[in-house]
Amino acid sequence: MKTFCGRANPSTGALDWVEESEEYDYHQEIARSCYADMLHDHDRNKKYYQGIRAAVARVKARGEKVIILDIGTGTGLLSMMAVTAGADFCYAVEVFKPMAEAAQCIVEKNGFSENIKIINKHSTDVTVGPDGDMQMKANVLITELFDTELIGEGALPSYEHAHQNLVQEGCEAVPHRATVYARLVESELLWSWAQLQPAEVEGVRLAPPPAVAHCAGAHAVCDIQLSQVSPHSFTPLGPLCSMFSVDFSKPVSSAFQSHSSQFVAQSGGRAQVVLSWWDLDMDPSGSIVCTMAPSWTYPHGVFQWRDHWMQSVYFLPVESRVREGEELSLTVCHDDYSLWYSLQPHSQQDLPSEAPPSRPCCTCQAHLVWTRPRFGELNDRRRTESYVRALRSVLREDSVCLGVSDGSLLPVFAHMIGAKKVLFFGPSKHSTQMHFVQFGNQTKCRRCVSQWSESKACLFQISVLMGEPYFSTSLLPWHSLFFWYCRTALAGLLQPRAAILPCSATLHMVAVEFQDLWRIRAPCGTCEGFDVTPMDEMVQRSLDFRESREAEPHPLWEYPCRALTQATAVMTFDFTQCVPQQPISSQGSLIGRCHGVALWMEYHLTDDITVSAGLIGPISEQGECEWSRHRKQGVYFFRSPCESSGDGRAAVSYSFTFEPSLGDIKMDFSV
Repeated sequence: MKTFCGRANPSTGALDWVEESEEYDYHQEIARSCYADMLHDHDRNKKYYQGIRAAVARVKARGEKVIILDIGTGTGLLSMMAVTAGADFCYAVEVFKPMAEAAQCIVEKNGFSENIKIINKHSTDVTVGPDGDMQMKANVLITELFDTELIGEGALPSYEHAHQNLVQEGCEAVPHRATVYARLVESELLWSWAQLQPAEVEGVRLAPPPAVAHCAGAHAVCDIQLSQVSPHSFTPLGPLCSMFSVDFSKPVSSAFQSHSSQFVAQSGGRAQVVLSWWDLDMDPSGSIVCTMAPSWTYPHGVFQWRDHWMQSVYFLPVESRVREGEELSLTVCHDDYSLWYSLQPHSQQDLPSEAPPSRPCCTCQAHLVWTRPRFGELNDRRRTESYVRALRSVLREDSVCLGVSDGSLLPVFAHMIGAKKVLFFGPSKHSTQMHFVQFGNQTKCRRCVSQWSESKACLFQISVLMGEPYFSTSLLPWHSLFFWYCRTALAGLLQPRAAILPCSATLHMVAVEFQDLWRIRAPCGTCEGFDVTPMDEMVQRSLDFRESREAEPHPLWEYPCRALTQATAVMTFDFTQCVPQQPISSQGSLIGRCHGVALWMEYHLTDDITVSAGLIGPISEQGECEWSRHRKQGVYFFRSPCESSGDGRAAVSYSFTFEPSLGDIKMDFSV
């Protein structure tokens, strides 16, 4: 059977649907999964093991046989823990077929096949009875169905069904309880990811159109490694609030609910953002706790890094001013899969007619198209100034400009600087650029800045072709080379001495040693004493499957790493010329031990103005790196850390090839 898969095509700027074999999709799922990250999470594993031992002991103390239901078993690790702790039998449910097959191999390899039954179904399809998947209902429920938002993977409906159909009344549950915490803060950094801020060009303050400025935004969670957001980047306006708890040992409802927490504002400021995370109590007494709290809440403790569970950032629908000492009520609502927050004065929250806050909804379209980092990029004043300076250096009073990017403000900036005519072209059909024709709320601006069309092509000769470049379909740094293909297609419309901005781009690379990110691709071998090599082998087979061995996108500002080499420019792309017919190649070598390489693009707007989508500062003597928060960088993981040979010669050679027909870069590293 064949399947259709979406793939970014840098040469067209489109998402192509390509027919692939049926194995392709699940190989991609496995290769990019976080299974290894979970197994490397020793704190999670240890706390689950302690909770399972305690639950099994409580059931045995009642004189009952211990029957386990393990929903979302993955590798079967938690079921093997349960049998080792004394459980009589485990029903381990896993809906993803390749993972269920790996779990079966792992269970057999560790000698538990007599006590563990792998059920390759969704838990809501599992049957109980003499001819069912389970012979009897379980009296211990073990699950790992959580995501960063706690309930985003459908935990509530799964628990609801399990209590109704698969477990005994009064069963034990591991984890026993989850508690969601939240803190109201003011943060210029985080708020810049939610709303478009005014910009200043040529002394004129440009405010976003009302449709954007007054939009409540999308309610979707922003999940990040909050440990990498410095406490100096936000001001707490209230205490850490316990918003609600879910007791998994009792029937659970997936229906809409709202919960409020009242507090007194600790300081005055602008209420903008809610920082949130959750804890798992593995036992009823709460003595075994697995917390998702960020590292800066651990003044002296040992912080456990994990990527499969991070922390959540929620943006309030409306920014509001609060006073120190003011009584406030923070409300969280949730349905079966997501949460959203709102803030009210305590007095208003007590009104009997006050309905629960509705889910925020984007009405301006921008929040549906742009990512959170894209908002931050457009609000970056230093970056904006670089583009404005570059535009000043190339624009003339008679300049006719064409902007090629998705949802860019460059056309408005070009008009404000004094271009005669400005056209813009947003390749994405969802481009929101028309909003920003009104950015300055000036009739003249709307008259002089217009959307490019083929009918206008014969009316103008373009003297300035400009782009950030940014395209919503870009996944890897070099996918923005679509700008080069647009420049080539428009060559016949350009004046002989037309300015191209940026005039060129450079692909950069640095060998890195990750503090933690290496765990997501590192084999596990044994985990808590259990042999899980069949999972390692499954992941390796998927990594070997076609482009699964290519670079993958990661926001490196969230993942500390140490540079082991100087940043190296490995390829340059000259936008003043058309895309060449022949491939562009580059070869070289690396020295040192590293987990892989980080890759990014730098755009040379003019000869002396460069904007980096990767490193934004020099590498320190200790190898510390500062990365752009706006774009993801490419990461190519080596299968194992490589080392230089004894005589100091490089251990790894590399080659890069840009294929003009594909618009993509193929890379190869060999030890």
